[in-house]
Amino acid sequence: KIAAQCGHAVYGLTKKLRKKHLALLQQWEACGQPKIALKGDGGVSQLKALMEAAAEANIPVHVVCDAGRTQIAAGSQTVLALGPAGKTALDKVTGHLKLL
Repeated sequence: KIAAQCGHAVYGLTKKLRKKHLALLQQWEACGQPKIALKGDGGVSQLKALMEAAAEANIPVHVVCDAGRTQIAAGSQTVLALGPAGKTALDKVTGHLKLL
């Protein structure tokens, strides 16, 4: 389930980047599309805080809302994709989180 949600996050963010930040997407693709999976505490308030911090840092975001076809309620926010962005910028937003 986690892997599927992360896949949805990458796909959704890639679609947004293709429309609004094509050069950034191309740079990320040229670098091998690096990804890091981090774990939050599961709270919606944490997702919102991360989205706000990313927006302030001009880091692209995409939040996944579950379709509700399995064990998670429809509309639940499950994964937040951030980036691409530099390590320093991302660390300011996510440095307190642990690897998944």
